[in-house]
Amino acid sequence: MATSVKLNDDMKKRVQHLADVRHRSAHWIMRQAIQDYVEREEKRETFKQDARRAWEDYQRNGLHLTAAEADEWLAKLESGDNAELPTCHK
Repeated sequence: MATSVKLNDDMKKRVQHLADVRHRSAHWIMRQAIQDYVEREEKRETFKQDARRAWEDYQRNGLHLTAAEADEWLAKLESGDNAELPTCHK
């Protein structure tokens, strides 16, 4: 599907400069930029939705880990231990 995007002269020059130094077409640069943006924003949206669901779960049941418990578990993982996730509590 063809789509047109209006760019000001400065942005056109910047895109063309990148295309030249990367030995790519301006079209490739713009497609890559759009793909990168969409993938990043999809990940950001997934993160926000996961956080919202976690908050709603906490509001419903009150189960949680303290920051100290989470830090201790993460430190074990970082050191290479195969540590189990601590049990959540109220």
